[in-house]
Amino acid sequence: MKKRIYFNEVVTRDGFQSEAQFIPTEEKIQLIDSLSECGYAKIEVTSFTSPKAIPMLRDAAEVMQRIKRNPDVEYTVLVPNLKGAERALDAKADEMNLVMSTSEAHNLANLRMTREQSAQALAEVIRFVGDKTPINVSLSTSFGCPMEGDVPIEQVMKYAAYFVDLGVRGLTICDTTGMGHPEQVSRMVEALQQRFIDHQNLQLTLHFHNTRGMGLANVLAGVQGGIVRFDGSLGGLGGCPYAPGATGNICSEDAIHMLDAMGLDTGIQLEKLLPLARQLADLVGHSVPGQVLKAGRIGDLRQRIIQ
Repeated sequence: MKKRIYFNEVVTRDGFQSEAQFIPTEEKIQLIDSLSECGYAKIEVTSFTSPKAIPMLRDAAEVMQRIKRNPDVEYTVLVPNLKGAERALDAKADEMNLVMSTSEAHNLANLRMTREQSAQALAEVIRFVGDKTPINVSLSTSFGCPMEGDVPIEQVMKYAAYFVDLGVRGLTICDTTGMGHPEQVSRMVEALQQRFIDHQNLQLTLHFHNTRGMGLANVLAGVQGGIVRFDGSLGGLGGCPYAPGATGNICSEDAIHMLDAMGLDTGIQLEKLLPLARQLADLVGHSVPGQVLKAGRIGDLRQRIIQ
């Protein structure tokens, strides 16, 4: 039996949030509905943050109300605070994703709070939500911060354990600025699995950026270390607006194509996903970094050579 890998698509939240040109609500809904038929485990639809902070996602409630929900897909939303959690509950989100940084400088720049203040604020959200909706916590800059440099694994483990003890369902360990490398990923994965060996139901997800060209190598290191959940963004869109030089997320279709070629089961139908990636440049008004959508799949190339 092939090893099962689960993908979370983040393009309509993480991918779109830094785009300068507002993407119409109808276009977002159509894209999410199409992505829902591709085989994803989760789709991070939007963020219930302040419209002033991220104008692109000011239509979060309408998008959540109007999408066609596939029962095989979990629709998750980013929630920054208690007010956002209330809105997410009203929108019937399948999961809430809470975020803080393991780097003090990045947390101050991104959230305008110290790490300890963020941890306490997110704990309030977790207690407020209770067992109404599963919660995932994303720990940003876990593989390094452009403002501080290295972030010790012990620091990541401290906050990971804090939230696991509060009963969250999942943790996402994020390479927000693309500073991670495969050997570092291997060490992080080993440390996480040893620390949470008694939490077999804990969902551990890795979130990589391809800022320095190591995104897919880091995915491979994660898979080889036993991780089965990954974030990706269609076309490779995205990047943290509060981290200098942090370009896009790993490209979903490139990562999925690689794992499929290796004989792993991603559950994703690339024949449905690639046409959506090809349409993305017109939607956002500029080219996107994805490679497979330009070159075609390995099998496609082989067919052309035979002909």
